[in-house]
Amino acid sequence: WEGWVSWSARPEPGIRHFSGTARYRTLVEWRGDPRPARGQRRWLDLGRVEVMARVRWNGQDLGVAWCPPYRVDITEAVREGANQLEVEVANLWPNRLIGDQGLPATERLTWSTWNPYRADSPLLPSGILGPVRVLDE
Repeated sequence: WEGWVSWSARPEPGIRHFSGTARYRTLVEWRGDPRPARGQRRWLDLGRVEVMARVRWNGQDLGVAWCPPYRVDITEAVREGANQLEVEVANLWPNRLIGDQGLPATERLTWSTWNPYRADSPLLPSGILGPVRVLDE
């Protein structure tokens, strides 16, 4: 799984300045025996995540990865054939605050008693930045 890009690098203002939780979904085709070697566990490693991720594999909630390494144990959830992977990622508020600084006051989506950001402040990376891989350890 390659080609992950930060939401803040996208051209669409609604994605570039998004603040909140977004959901990634994909099917993972597993060929062969889904069990790792005896004594090992199978892990979904999300690589770099900005900021936290809740992982579901085949509908099973595998928990929240909120610090490096951004990994969850998928040993018991993987099955042969089609596997549904769903990852909800939450980011921080600054990108929305920065985006709003470039809008007229009547069009802004957020309000704060103090905003240290300007319209030209650098955006924070957001989302799954990867690389995403499955590891046996």
